Amino acid sequence: MAADPITEPMNEPQDPIDLLIAFEKAADAPIRAEYVEGTMIVAPQPDDHHNDAATEFYFQLRSAGFRLAGIGSGYRLALQGETRSLLIPDFYVRRRKPTELDEAYRRAHRGWYSIELLALAGEITSTNHETDTGPKYRGYAAAGVPVYVLVHRQEKKAYAFSDPVREEDPAKAHYATRVEVDLGRLLPLPAPYPALDTAPLLEGQD
Repeated sequence: MAADPITEPMNEPQDPIDLLIAFEKAADAPIRAEYVEGTMIVAPQPDDHHNDAATEFYFQLRSAGFRLAGIGSGYRLALQGETRSLLIPDFYVRRRKPTELDEAYRRAHRGWYSIELLALAGEITSTNHETDTGPKYRGYAAAGVPVYVLVHRQEKKAYAFSDPVREEDPAKAHYATRVEVDLGRLLPLPAPYPALDTAPLLEGQD
């Protein structure tokens, strides 16, 4: 005998923001998770060297006159209205100071600004460096963030990616231009940004 068909409507997929909030509430220690390519990411607690490096780049950008450089805020990438990524760059430069509309967006999405605010995003690898070199790289490119700075502490390299190429499949998004230097050298960034001095990142390295 055939089973009766299910006539009840299926539940709508849960917004990743709700998932992250629930996970953060359940965690034993304070965390702020991220979400990219369908996966929740909980980065290891950053060490002092990581935090010092992020602060160093933030300071260099601010000292060069980029008053919209910052750290700490989270950004939401939406495609076709649905949350695709929730990212917290280690440092960044915004396109503009958040307006009332930007703040309304943040409140509506429970603490996440639109990623369209970002002109530059920077990440410094920790033990899960594949996240920064893969999913986050593709996420920033899919969002059209003009510049992605990546410091790969394990490789002792620094990269500046620019000219994002969006693809129909966001997982194939990439940057057309890449500049690579060894840590300790100046990392040229596209105009109007200054070259970043990576020498301080060698301090405390093996």
